[in-house]
Amino acid sequence: MLTRKQHELLTFIDRHLKDTGFSPSFEEMKAALNLRSKSGIHRLISALEERGFLQRRHHRARALEVTRLPDDIVARDAAAAEAPIAGAGFSPTVIRGDFGSKLVGVRSANEAGSVQLPLYGRIAAGMPIEALRDTASHVDVPMAMLGTGDHFALEVDGESMRDAGIWDGDTVIIRRTDTAETGQIVVALVDEAEVTLKRLRRRGNSIALEPANSTFKTQIYPAAKVRVQGRLVGLLRRY
Repeated sequence: MLTRKQHELLTFIDRHLKDTGFSPSFEEMKAALNLRSKSGIHRLISALEERGFLQRRHHRARALEVTRLPDDIVARDAAAAEAPIAGAGFSPTVIRGDFGSKLVGVRSANEAGSVQLPLYGRIAAGMPIEALRDTASHVDVPMAMLGTGDHFALEVDGESMRDAGIWDGDTVIIRRTDTAETGQIVVALVDEAEVTLKRLRRRGNSIALEPANSTFKTQIYPAAKVRVQGRLVGLLRRY
């Protein structure tokens, strides 16, 4: 039997892993459970580890793995999987739950549940996303990692988001959008010139682009100078 807080944390971690492909940060877990300190999160994670619900992959940033779930969460997920899906007769480029909409710019990869997304190159200063387009390059991505809408992939250049589990050379999966909530990791175009992958924070009429590495500084701009081009939804890494 889990305590209420243990159940809440396990549910949050499981949902975050399924939505983004990587585990949440301690700050995100603290905010989700409305706790005052990270020490409470450490105690909850340790308790879940001892009971066999979580496993930590040591020497890796933000590497939590859900090893089993309480019966009520398993039953909920099973019921959701068995629910009828609108839009029968979809092609391999259609994601279930999208009610017939297609992923723009996506090609079918195989019948094993993956698609090919356009890989636009390394995210770098001085280039808007449109300038990075290279339709000859694609990357295979599991369909389970994607939601609805138009997606593309970018290769990460640099270590400014390392503490968020995003390393130099990783491939990030981006859902194209021009809006984002505060706290989300986005691809932002600054002053129509510089593209960057950072966590977005709204501060009145300003926008802060926050790195996840203490050696980098948070940059604050007037809201009019920042244009969101996409939101992080997944990550791929080769070893």
